[in-house]
Amino acid sequence: MSETATQAALSSWSFPFWATSGLLASGVLYLRGFRRIRRTRPRLFPSWRAWCFLGGLLSLYIAVGSPIDALDDVLLTAHMTQHLIFMSVSPPLLLLGAPAVPLLRGLPHWLVRDGLGPLFRMAWLHRLFRLLTHPAFAWVAMNIAYLGWHIPQAYELALSSDAWHTLEHACFLFTGLLFWFPLVQPWPSVSRGSRWALLPYLVGADLVNTAFSASLTFARKVIYPSYAAAPRVFDISPLADQAAAGALMWVIGSIFYLVPVAVIAVHLLSPRGASLSHPAAPYFEADPVNSGVTYSPKIK
Repeated sequence: MSETATQAALSSWSFPFWATSGLLASGVLYLRGFRRIRRTRPRLFPSWRAWCFLGGLLSLYIAVGSPIDALDDVLLTAHMTQHLIFMSVSPPLLLLGAPAVPLLRGLPHWLVRDGLGPLFRMAWLHRLFRLLTHPAFAWVAMNIAYLGWHIPQAYELALSSDAWHTLEHACFLFTGLLFWFPLVQPWPSVSRGSRWALLPYLVGADLVNTAFSASLTFARKVIYPSYAAAPRVFDISPLADQAAAGALMWVIGSIFYLVPVAVIAVHLLSPRGASLSHPAAPYFEADPVNSGVTYSPKIK
C-alpha cells in the first residue's frame, strides 16, 4: 500500500449509522437513568460508574469507527486489536457502570411498567439469565467463540462478508459480557459462589489465550490467506504482521486476565475479603425494574 493510501487508512474515521446511533442512544438512556437513580442511591452510583459505562461505549466506537476498523482486512494486528476491545475492554467497562437499572430508569416509565416489567418477572427469564451468567457456561461460551471464530475457515468467512463480520464481533461482545459478569458482578446481581473460584476461571482463560496466541506468534506460515494477498501497510510482511498480532493477544490478553487474578487474590486474603469467599444466595438483591423493592426469587 502506498504512503498516500496508508495515510488515508489512518485518517479514515467513520460513523456507521446503526452502530453509532445505538451507542449514542445507549449513552443518552444511561445518563438519563443514572441521574435519576443517583437521587436515591448516590453511594451505589458514584460518578466513576458513569465514566466506566461511557468509556465502554467509546471503546466500542473506536473498534467500529476508527482506523482500526479500516485496517482490519489488511492487518491482522488491527483485527486482533478489535477482538481485544470486544472481548476484554468494552465488557468490563460496561458492566462496571452497573447498567441494568440506569438503562431501565432512562426509559419511559410506562414502557418499563407495562412492557418490560412483567417480562423481567417471568421465572423462565431468570432461569435463562442464571444459565448464561453461570461461570462455567460463560467461560465455555467465551472460549468457544474466541477459538471458533479464529479457525481459518470461519475467520475467512468473516472477512468475506460484512454480515458475518458483524456477527463475529457481536459474538465476541456478547460472550465477553457473559465472561466478565461473574467477575464484575454488577449491581443488583450478587455472587452465587466462592470468589476463590474466579482465580482458576481467569487463569484457565489465560491458558487458552496463551496457547492460541503462541500458535500465531511462532507459526512459520501465514495462517489466514486473505492477509497474504492483502496490500501491505507500513512495509510489514504478512508473517511479521501475524507474529505481532499473536504477541499483542498474548501480552495484552494476559494482562487483562492476570491483573484481576492478583487483585482478587489480595482482596480475598485481606481481613475484609474473607466475607466475600462464601456463596451468596439470591440472584437479585433488588428489583431491577423498580430499583428499590427487595425480593428473593426462588429459582433453583
